[in-house]
Amino acid sequence: MGNADYLYPSTNEYRQCAHPVAVPPPQPFFKSFKNSLKETFFPDDPLRQFKNKTPSRKFFLGLQYFLPILEWGPRYTFQFLKSDLISGITIASLAIPQGISYAKLANLPPILGLYSSFIPPLIYAMMGSSRDLAVGTVAVASLLIGSMLGDEVNATENPTLYLHLAFTATFFAGLLQASLGLLRVGFIVDFLSHATIVGFMGGAATVVILQQLKGILGLQHFTQSTDIISVLRSVFSQIHEWRWESGVLGAVFLFFLLLSRYFSKRRPKFFWISAMAPLTTVILGSLLVYLTHAEKHGVDVIGNLKKGLNPPSFGDFVFTSPYLTTAVKTGMITGIIALAEGIAVGRSFAMFKHYNIDGNKEMVAIGTMNIVGSCFSCYLTTGPFSRSAVNFNAGCKTAMSNVVMAIAVMFTLLFLTPLFHYTPLVVLSAIIISAMLGLIDYEAAIHLWKVDKFDFVVCMGAYTGVVFASVEVGLVIAVAISVLRLLLFVARPRTFVLGNLRNSTIYRSVEQYPTTNDVPGILILQIDAPIYFANSSYLRERISRWIDEEEDKLKSTGETSLQYVIFNMSAVGNIDTSGISMLEEVKKITDRRGLKLVLANPGAEVMKKLNKSKFIETIGKEWIYLTVGEAVEACNYKLHTCKPDTTNEDSQPWNNV
Repeated sequence: MGNADYLYPSTNEYRQCAHPVAVPPPQPFFKSFKNSLKETFFPDDPLRQFKNKTPSRKFFLGLQYFLPILEWGPRYTFQFLKSDLISGITIASLAIPQGISYAKLANLPPILGLYSSFIPPLIYAMMGSSRDLAVGTVAVASLLIGSMLGDEVNATENPTLYLHLAFTATFFAGLLQASLGLLRVGFIVDFLSHATIVGFMGGAATVVILQQLKGILGLQHFTQSTDIISVLRSVFSQIHEWRWESGVLGAVFLFFLLLSRYFSKRRPKFFWISAMAPLTTVILGSLLVYLTHAEKHGVDVIGNLKKGLNPPSFGDFVFTSPYLTTAVKTGMITGIIALAEGIAVGRSFAMFKHYNIDGNKEMVAIGTMNIVGSCFSCYLTTGPFSRSAVNFNAGCKTAMSNVVMAIAVMFTLLFLTPLFHYTPLVVLSAIIISAMLGLIDYEAAIHLWKVDKFDFVVCMGAYTGVVFASVEVGLVIAVAISVLRLLLFVARPRTFVLGNLRNSTIYRSVEQYPTTNDVPGILILQIDAPIYFANSSYLRERISRWIDEEEDKLKSTGETSLQYVIFNMSAVGNIDTSGISMLEEVKKITDRRGLKLVLANPGAEVMKKLNKSKFIETIGKEWIYLTVGEAVEACNYKLHTCKPDTTNEDSQPWNNV
């Protein structure tokens, strides 16, 4: 085994024609630290536009960065206005009934849904970088607020405190969102993977739909829990209280909403039909109740809505215990969820129109509109997909469509709120169910199953956690599974054997390319991740196993014994001191077994640390190559030019290296 019977010549002759691997020149610590911070927090280099500019120009560019309306406003045209006017009126017709419905979902006064569709869109129009995002309340955030605050305060028994806690939670949500953007640490949101969001949204939508059975069936008493067991128990334990009038109305309106959405989906040019359907159901439902006096026959209605614009609420914040903890926790969780949804929706539509949005700028914009909104009787808002899709399909050109929507809502608040008095609650439930069915993306779940089973597990973990436990538990399960997978990627990186593609100097995985040729006497391994403390022990054990398996295979076939172990380090972007210690241990293991360790294509950061740790001196510069091909050629050169040494079989085999 090994090469104890051979004495190898010097590799200087071969090294003269090989390309040396360079160690990057040393940099001052502060310069290196500055570059690391820049790559971590400023990958898009937002300050490049300020270079070589006068102070006044820098000031104006700074204003444009935080207020993008100053950038696109001067270029605004009448053609843009016509498109934004149509889009704004269209999304207002959707925002008004949805706003009222989602406020009820959060156990808040319905008028707050209209308040939240007035001021936040105006703030976003000035500060947001997305042209297509339509701002408003969302069902999932509303459900979270209702669930988390409801655990602490009963909205029916203490409505004033509950309302003030909702404003406080919105304030903290906005504070968190804006801080993430200003500190440029928005990558925290990336821990909510696509699979997590699909499962969480689907589970939350299922819970919301189940909650609407209260309105559809006209029930007066209903469970405060959100899990499916509690909801179904509450529904079927009150069969004697079901209202058939309410159920029939709900089924009819839900059928109309689903039919209009199906038609618009089949005929995209008629997108406005599904957009106008919710407002149409509100109008028809209100007329029906008014003409038939259905409110006297078991059909609950909204009742009086306060007329006028948003009253200030900055004096209503609750900063006293024990409620402060609840408000902060609710604000942080709902803020992260709303932020992830808003940025994901904005990026999706930006991709369709071939422009980019700044994620950190979006965080600041969404956070600011929630901070300001919380001071004027608004609760949590973001960019919901349904409303943004309508805005996109209506042909919006800029964020001015949000201004048009806000003006329409303002007109409603000033003059039209009395018209909603006879709106039946069953209509609001039908609107919510119709919107939530679109969030149960079973096609995405099937796609996850086909592509990545672990992602499917993450998705279903989030879904089942939300449906069978609670929204918070589902979110924790999904994030925990996602983080576990991230840790597994780091702690258990892939390593695989490389073989030679025929008639080439290219080396690829033998699993991916089964027709590759083995190189006699040489084991080529690729490490497919940075080497850190978390994976160094695993890599040491896995590499030893690869060597054992290769030697056993060669012994069973009677082929040339193993002489060299080459590490392809092209995918090793970085290494820490634990990783270097692992390489030193592997070097000792290979030496004891009479094998030679060879490195191929280590990167700049890796070479810099190997040089500082003196590992390059330990292994020898002559055993570090630029490519796997050069390393194999050097090893083959030595294998074919070696001479037997029978003088001392126990002597060190690498005298001349």
